[in-house]
Amino acid sequence: MEICGIDEAGRGPIAGPLVVAGCIFEMEDGKLRIENYLDMLNDSKKLSAKKREELFEIIKKTCKYHIVFVDNEIIDKKGLSFAINYALNEIKNTLKAETYLFDGNSNFGVEGIQTVIKGDLKIKQISAASILAKVSRDKYMCEIADKYPNYNFKKHKGYITKAHIEEIKRHGFSDIHRKSYKLKALEPTLF
Repeated sequence: MEICGIDEAGRGPIAGPLVVAGCIFEMEDGKLRIENYLDMLNDSKKLSAKKREELFEIIKKTCKYHIVFVDNEIIDKKGLSFAINYALNEIKNTLKAETYLFDGNSNFGVEGIQTVIKGDLKIKQISAASILAKVSRDKYMCEIADKYPNYNFKKHKGYITKAHIEEIKRHGFSDIHRKSYKLKALEPTLF
């Protein structure tokens, strides 16, 4: 049975895109092309950046995959649920599989997508998708970092850190910040 594992990276950051990846393991001569690396696959957050990048290249060479970027403007205009729904539909329409398994507890209204809580730890196709999404997003944030020198995106990748909040306080929002995300630390105070 062909399984398409799906995971996302970038739901929580206040800057940059949401990235959703789908991954199907390919067969060759009766065995999985990624067979020798299956034990290394894990939730991307549990792997070092170096290991993620190594596995990213292996997954791209041995699997069918599709990676969807949804930018901050769409997230601001239509919301995160819309962005995830859009990406899941694009993956489903691009990668043909018998079963689609998405990490988490909601399929965001996309028919035919089953959810698996902690799927990135339990199902290797979701682990692979998790790595594809995380590395793609991190690479993108590093590539654009020089365009936004005031925000140190190479370090925090747009996630909410104390340093990032201070950068926003000093320089305001850039055009890749999610302005619809409300942060208590940035709200005006009465005192």
